Amino acid sequence: MSTLKARLRQAVFVALRAGFRALPLSDGQRDRLRARFLRDHGNWVPPPPRGRLDAAAGAGHRPRVRADEAAIGYVAHRQAALPAALPATLVAFYLPQFHPFAENDAWWGKGFTEWRNVTRALPQFEGHIQPRLPADLGFYDLRNPQVMRDQAQLASEYGIGAFCFYYYWFSGTTLMETPLRQWLADDRIQMPFCLCWANENWARRWDGRDEDILIGQQHSAEDDLAFIAHVADYLRDRRALKVDGKPMLLVYRPHLLPDARATATRWRQWCRDNGIGEIHLAYVQGFERPDPREIGFDAAVEFPPNMSNPRSLTAGQYLLNPDFEGDVRDWRELAAEIAARPLPPYTLYPGVNPGWDNEARRSGRGRVYLHASPRGYGDWLSTTIHQRLAAVPTDQRLVFINAWNEWAEGAVLEPDARLGHAYLEATRNALHVPVVASPPLRACAVIQSSQVQPLAAVLDALDHAPHIQQVLVVTPTAAATRLAAVVAAAGASERIELVASDAAPWVTFLQIADRLLRQGDTCVLRLQLDVQPVNPAALSNAVSTQVLDAFNGDAQLGLWAVDAGKAIATAPATDQRARARLGMPVRTSPGPRQASPLHYWVRLAALRTVLDAHFLPSELQDSSREAARPFADALESMVAEMIVHAGFHCANDSAPQGDDPGR
Repeated sequence: MSTLKARLRQAVFVALRAGFRALPLSDGQRDRLRARFLRDHGNWVPPPPRGRLDAAAGAGHRPRVRADEAAIGYVAHRQAALPAALPATLVAFYLPQFHPFAENDAWWGKGFTEWRNVTRALPQFEGHIQPRLPADLGFYDLRNPQVMRDQAQLASEYGIGAFCFYYYWFSGTTLMETPLRQWLADDRIQMPFCLCWANENWARRWDGRDEDILIGQQHSAEDDLAFIAHVADYLRDRRALKVDGKPMLLVYRPHLLPDARATATRWRQWCRDNGIGEIHLAYVQGFERPDPREIGFDAAVEFPPNMSNPRSLTAGQYLLNPDFEGDVRDWRELAAEIAARPLPPYTLYPGVNPGWDNEARRSGRGRVYLHASPRGYGDWLSTTIHQRLAAVPTDQRLVFINAWNEWAEGAVLEPDARLGHAYLEATRNALHVPVVASPPLRACAVIQSSQVQPLAAVLDALDHAPHIQQVLVVTPTAAATRLAAVVAAAGASERIELVASDAAPWVTFLQIADRLLRQGDTCVLRLQLDVQPVNPAALSNAVSTQVLDAFNGDAQLGLWAVDAGKAIATAPATDQRARARLGMPVRTSPGPRQASPLHYWVRLAALRTVLDAHFLPSELQDSSREAARPFADALESMVAEMIVHAGFHCANDSAPQGDDPGR
């Protein structure tokens, strides 16, 4: 009975907390309500935090990975052309805290920079990517002027049109201004910029609230004039970002000003009287969304993930830290909801976010937006530029990205050790006008084999299938020499590439599939000859034509199975862990899963559920860990379900498409 009561109490608490989190309250309001509840119920002890604690599963299920390991989907630096005429100006928020200064030395210890927060972060649940470490630019120090030159060059190369520097002014005292003054003095930097006054208190909790203030704001009419006079050099600079010829200035939280309209009036008059002329004032929609005209401003700037409330995923995570008290949300819902918002009747500059995770600043209590991915971010950015802003004149399109280098909040475009330049590549790709009409199908074959005869037979069959533009033969290093002769003897050998790899076959296939998807290929024929031979007749030109015609005629066809498949047994716990990592619903049916095909045609876009998870190779192939192989098996066994989860359906060559059980 006591166990039942405990479970009921836990269920009630979870329901209440879910309702509390869903309320449209600011962080300050939530804290005040929480404090009042604890005051009135001081002897009440909350139950353990949400999340799954499966102690019986053993430590072998908990991944041991390196924070600097390149994930599946890693993208190296690559030069490519931008559109001749950019469809929008992309403005990335920029944090200038990556250098030591006196105040931080006093508050946090000698030599403190944001990197100390970044490197101390630990993963709180399986699949939690912490710490997130920099790659090409390293753990830079902004006191070195070359750093900002390199950042500006890299950003421009990938289509970022301007930086929006956070500016920290506290009634005559400025923090972190040294790098910005160096930028002003450096004629080698050509990139435009603007300032965003972070006009909130600087608090020990990194949240701008009124508790434990390190340095506070003292807003007044006199401070308004002192501020605008101090930033005049930035507004006058030739590289100042301008809208209709007016230098742009942002305010982070205008409602903290005693009278935002009066402040705007003072600033405008001062700029007219002092040779700057008219200015373009915008505020950040981080905490409220009034019409900017009501407060004397010209425009507003979206600031995701703020002002959005996607569903919680916390309860479905497998905790590494049993004391985790953070909040896990679905980034995919955030992106979809904001990308679909209609523009308001006032001037709004849309915002896009490549991810969010402030665990580095709030150990064990971070807010994590799970399932962010470079491709998902690129889709969001492309939709924003080419659809959401379609009715806005091109020269008036500004899109703000949160952020360029918020490493401690997981909002980063800069290259990192895990995915390299993937987010920058997605940024550049999003600037190109998307293809509206269905592109012609580009098909490739990926064959995994270490045996001469089966490979020779398959290559001979594919030689008569001209629809396949490229064939990649994956084989262990030890077999590469003998298979090289088979490849050389094959017809049309110029389209065949031999890939020597000792990685697990599933890992190699995902790496190749990710590469092919990025380079524009549409479909892949996957053959696993070392597991089961395939009938060459199933690869004839007639059959290949039939399959590719089906993919051409049905944009939602995701997979066409060549064989009947093989049932892969996986433990329920492993299956559920895999689903949590992929962001797929929990499987409620205890019955056997549909057999997973070994040989199949697949639309690469239908594999995004697993490709955009960006697993680390060591998670799927580490032979020293018993958990790695079952976990990889669980993923392979779910291929058909992944296809359906992504919005596609499956078919096979022995049943009419309309009878497909995978629909």
